[in-house]
Amino acid sequence: MAEHPAYPVGLRLTGRRVVVIGGGQVAQRRLPALIAAGASITLVSPSATPSVEAMADAGELTWERRRYTEGDLAEAWYVLIATGDPEANARASAEAERHRIWCVRSDNAEEATAWTPATGHSEGVTVAVLTARAEGRDPRHTAAIRDAVVEGLRDGTLVAPHHRTRTPGVALVGGGPGDPDLITVRGRRLLAEADVVIADRLGPRDLLAELPPHVEVIDAAKIPYGRFMAQEAINNALIEHAKQGKSVVRLKGGDPYVFGRGMEELQALAEAGIPCTVVPGISSSISVPSAAGIPVTHRGVAHEFTVVSGHVAPDDERSLVDWPALARLTGTLVILMGVDKIGRIAEALVANGKSPDTPVALIQEGTTAAQRRVDATLATVAETVRTREVKPPTVIVIGEVVKVGPEANA
Repeated sequence: MAEHPAYPVGLRLTGRRVVVIGGGQVAQRRLPALIAAGASITLVSPSATPSVEAMADAGELTWERRRYTEGDLAEAWYVLIATGDPEANARASAEAERHRIWCVRSDNAEEATAWTPATGHSEGVTVAVLTARAEGRDPRHTAAIRDAVVEGLRDGTLVAPHHRTRTPGVALVGGGPGDPDLITVRGRRLLAEADVVIADRLGPRDLLAELPPHVEVIDAAKIPYGRFMAQEAINNALIEHAKQGKSVVRLKGGDPYVFGRGMEELQALAEAGIPCTVVPGISSSISVPSAAGIPVTHRGVAHEFTVVSGHVAPDDERSLVDWPALARLTGTLVILMGVDKIGRIAEALVANGKSPDTPVALIQEGTTAAQRRVDATLATVAETVRTREVKPPTVIVIGEVVKVGPEANA
């Protein structure tokens, strides 16, 4: 038997009897997959780990609290033997052999009639890696291969084209704060599968260079507006390409719904009957301060943080922000898109009671290779921005948390 490779097969265990002998760590690792497969599981073991006991308490398996005895495998389709008793393992294995029941042994792979592969899942696909022969089995090696394949499928670095017709539509993908490694796994996979990508300036630009040559990349800032406003033109471009049967990704910086007009685009697509998927992204409001060594909350310093758009000044009639209320808060204030208005914002906060000495950190090009941090106070921030030539995109953090991190006053 050792001269021949194992034959790989997928077992359909829904409603079929499976016996697990032993309730230790091996069973704890294997049981969730058997439960997910819909197997009718009987566990035979005098004891079990707390996690296995919780599965029994939840009714996910039947637990017989005793040692294995002859006949326990009756009517079983599959058995997992995982006890620390070699003699009991051998007797159970022999019973399985007599009744032609596929049997996995955790203690002796060569005596087993089945092996458990290293498995992983990605978008409805199960990846199973199995060593061909008993000799030279290296579970860590097979697990590493499994991990590499699954990770490649998830992040798009291993592209497996769909040969069946795909449903055209649009994915609004939050690309994160700028570092290409901070896009979500799902976002990166959808990007790798796209026919058309309409990208914002603040999206992770480095990812665009990795796209296959056939992918059409459109800079949202350069879409001709004509008689339309900028957002309307972007909406129309999304609809036009989707109606051509293409898979379209709208790659946005941060999260689509945090000052990203994602809902406006989703509403336009819904009105046009275009299916749309929204993939959340890591918002710069929390990731950029973190990258600069600033926690937006910290025990004993700040119990809340507020995120505000600063694209409209406090004295502008279009402003929807209650600046007097913000001035009274004791937590952290994070301002996005406000570097050119920070002088007037600081004046409004101080005028409504915030101390002029309140610390301020300005993080420019956060999470990218060009990141820099400049510290100031509400009293000095306007002059600091001018003299230090702080430019967008900059995340502004106001509050005592600025002084907490190791990079304070850098």
